[in-house]
Amino acid sequence: MNQPIAIFARDGLDRAMSELRPKLHRYCARMAGSVIDGEDIVQEVLVKAIEAFSLVAPIANAEGWLFRIAHNTALDFLRRRARQEALVSEEALDMTADPVSTTEERMSVTTSLRTFMRLPTGQRSTVILRDVLGYSLDEIGSLLDSSLPAVKAALHRGRARLRDIAGEPDDRPLPVLAEAERSRLSDYVSRFNARDFDGLRDLLADDVQLELVSRFRRQGRGEVQNYFGRYHERSDWQLRPGLVEGRPAVIVRDPTTRATLHFVLLAWAGDRVVDIRDFRYARYALEGAELFVVE
Repeated sequence: MNQPIAIFARDGLDRAMSELRPKLHRYCARMAGSVIDGEDIVQEVLVKAIEAFSLVAPIANAEGWLFRIAHNTALDFLRRRARQEALVSEEALDMTADPVSTTEERMSVTTSLRTFMRLPTGQRSTVILRDVLGYSLDEIGSLLDSSLPAVKAALHRGRARLRDIAGEPDDRPLPVLAEAERSRLSDYVSRFNARDFDGLRDLLADDVQLELVSRFRRQGRGEVQNYFGRYHERSDWQLRPGLVEGRPAVIVRDPTTRATLHFVLLAWAGDRVVDIRDFRYARYALEGAELFVVE
């Protein structure tokens, strides 16, 4: 936030939200422990920002304003989700120093979203803002409406906790797809890779819902069936069945490099697709995602 983005009109707000959306997602995903829930929070943040703008404009520092909304929205989300560990976050004030440590910063950047959830919310938000997003201590205090000693204390304790967690073994079993889900996904993927888009349209439920994240929403077979035409032009993409954060998904890959490009969440009712959530234009959601391809 070295050069604050000032916004004076609605079009300026739209530009600021578009520019900051990936950064907001990095914060919200780590606060929620999920790239998918993080996107839900970001969308709620943007709605709140649009609703509040007419009451507070002009805004001298759009980034700080949006991140304050994001922080409060993330906390509201955690309360709704009723995770007890996220509700206990009272930190004692002290004057712990903030040593510059590239090792600790690298640890925070590469830490899994699930691990961040093991920090109390005060520590979690401070570590994310400092070590992942690079805000100064003074900026964090302003964003969180917290004193400098409290910010330093939360940062010190959060970093220490992450070091402790890093030494613990990860004994979680790998996620697996149920046979029925694997069969449905495999059928979807096979039709796509064969460019059988008429066959894919046949799989749609009459009341199917589509979200092309950060672009638009559609509902009903008549509107959603045109969605596949957007993929027709990309003959170099291939899909694989998989899981994203334990949820059934198709993984879009570059067949040459095998790099993951983005993912699409699918939900079914019987043998019909009832919900498509496509992250094609929200590739920032790949960062930190627990993603597994079923070969």
